[in-house]
Amino acid sequence: MKDWDQHYRNAPLATPTPSPLLQDYSYLLPRQGRALDLACGRGGNALLLAGCGLDTHAWDSSAVAIAQLGSLAAQQGLLVHGVCRDLIQHPPEPNSFDVIVVSRFLHRPLCPALSAALRPGGLLFYQSFLRLRRDTQQGPTRGEFLLEEGELLTLFTPLQLRLYREEGLSGDLSQGERNEAWLIAQRPYQ
Repeated sequence: MKDWDQHYRNAPLATPTPSPLLQDYSYLLPRQGRALDLACGRGGNALLLAGCGLDTHAWDSSAVAIAQLGSLAAQQGLLVHGVCRDLIQHPPEPNSFDVIVVSRFLHRPLCPALSAALRPGGLLFYQSFLRLRRDTQQGPTRGEFLLEEGELLTLFTPLQLRLYREEGLSGDLSQGERNEAWLIAQRPYQ
């Protein structure tokens, strides 16, 4: 936690951008409901969710990031419920969110709790770094924080697949998204 606090204290304070996954597919979001930006950092995803009119919650282990998000949300006239929280020890409650967004955070044992936290019809937007990627300077280096090929598909099997993107190292590596896997999945209505 303290390492992330230090990171956010030292990083230039700029308005965070939402993940390309959420930005590109925001048209799938419900018109109302409760949303969670998990491991939110400065909350680029949370700001987008709140801007779409969702009751937005943002959780991160860094109190500094949560404070910075609060300031950014206030400047934009948005309401975001930011909470400094140990995400591993205190995952979301079952049936508590209509949308959950996770960007560049991976803790495999948390995945069943995220599936269960979705309400019927709820959407999960998830992206994280791959072990096999074009740019190994970006993202974590420890294997426990990197996805194997196709692994993201197996972590959320109770959910219905809506979108999956993993381009690997085929073809022209100067194009496309080569470092991450993207998933949008939905909890069945029944």
